Amino acid sequence: MSAGFRITSALWDKIHHFASFPQTGVSLQQMVLFGQNPSQGTLLKASQFLAGTNVYLKKTDLKLTKLALTEELPVRLAHRVKELSELPHGLGDMPSIKKVQNWYAQSFEELINFPPVVLPPDVRQALITPRTNYVLPESTPNPSLRHLDPDSDEHSHVYGYPLNGSLSNGNGFNKLKLRVPMERRSVRSRSSFAVGSHAIANRPPPVHLRRYYADTEPVVRWPPQVQDYNKRFTKVLETIKSRHDPTVTTVAQGVLEWKRMQNARNIGLDIQAWLDRFYLSRIGIRFLIGQHIALNTQQAHEDYVGIICTQANVHDIVSEAIENARFVCEEHYAMFRGPPVQLICPPDLNFPYVPGHLSHICFELLKNSLRAVVERYGLGDDTEYPPIKVVVVEGKEDITIKISDEGGGISRSAIPLIWTYMYTTMEGQGINQDFQASDFQAPMAGFGYGLPLSRLYARYFGGDLRLIAMDGFGTDVYIHLNRLSSSREPLL
Repeated sequence: MSAGFRITSALWDKIHHFASFPQTGVSLQQMVLFGQNPSQGTLLKASQFLAGTNVYLKKTDLKLTKLALTEELPVRLAHRVKELSELPHGLGDMPSIKKVQNWYAQSFEELINFPPVVLPPDVRQALITPRTNYVLPESTPNPSLRHLDPDSDEHSHVYGYPLNGSLSNGNGFNKLKLRVPMERRSVRSRSSFAVGSHAIANRPPPVHLRRYYADTEPVVRWPPQVQDYNKRFTKVLETIKSRHDPTVTTVAQGVLEWKRMQNARNIGLDIQAWLDRFYLSRIGIRFLIGQHIALNTQQAHEDYVGIICTQANVHDIVSEAIENARFVCEEHYAMFRGPPVQLICPPDLNFPYVPGHLSHICFELLKNSLRAVVERYGLGDDTEYPPIKVVVVEGKEDITIKISDEGGGISRSAIPLIWTYMYTTMEGQGINQDFQASDFQAPMAGFGYGLPLSRLYARYFGGDLRLIAMDGFGTDVYIHLNRLSSSREPLL
């Protein structure tokens, strides 16, 4: 894959150039509306947003400037490569971290060097003409990371710690460069924004939404080079997605290498904050790539736009997660029947979401509850386990899932540690050097990644994950999902 790949000085210059641009957050609502009934032209516009390739202009047309010099995926990848090269305490020198850095740099290079497509003038004009009859709605600030929003009074703190205090290591590593949403850079005055997420009416639509939501309806037949371009670009994205499948476990291996070298029991707050930012960014990159691949390769389905299910049924997703978690529990402990799980959920509760994200969150949390109950009450054919209860309710803003167990709870002194990467209560666990699975397939139980990664998935589209433990009895975990689907990605 990236064996023998080396970041040249010329490539470093391009990486630093792209990393100087802010990232653009999108919402589920925007992605659904953009991807409905996509034409070859819509998919071509989407590829411009992702890769920034010069997809319209003839090489001989000197009157037109390049429309997409820097666009989303190269910008996001460049930010990660640059950050991986600036990690504190020697973490960036670990072999596994270097490997991940090369993966990101190689993917960046493939995107910026992807060859353009040359189109006739009329097709090109249709692609650069914004739609006037409809524009995508604006996204709103992510409520789960309000403390990182530039407009918030709390933006100077991360996880409750001041940036200029215990999180700083003296080299500016944790002086976060907060990404300004594209909407804010597309209007002239900040006075056009109201407090919080409520916008003042009659505000002009964001530039990036006008620019990519093009009026492709006048083009009845797309030239064959458009379809060919879309196929080739999708192949490149599939290669990139496959290359980055083992990123979570490889970074975890890099942290283990660093801990052994430093003889450290736990990671510091600065590395913890970086891991949150890095993995949150990875969720976003894989979401954009997965969405584009699905739009280009999957058959049309009335309930799906790419990987987003517009009518995701919470009852069905949670039920499947329960079955999978119980199967893993019974296999691991060689049990005939694991602890029972009771589900209380309206059968017709639907909302737009990515089913894979919700399934991942519920599966990880249910595994924790099942393990806690089994280890508290022991193994035996006649053991009667108290049921784990899963309750789902719908509110005005959120859909909340509560998972309650009687597995003995967590001591109060350990509560701050449960959100820390590499912290686990299971003994004798390690990461296979040759493990190549993605984070949805990786056996994260025992590596200390289940809870912090699940919280990132919940927060990605404006939700959250909270835990309340009663030491000596059990634990309640609350999954909050933003049912409004308007929160933009938290790009850090």
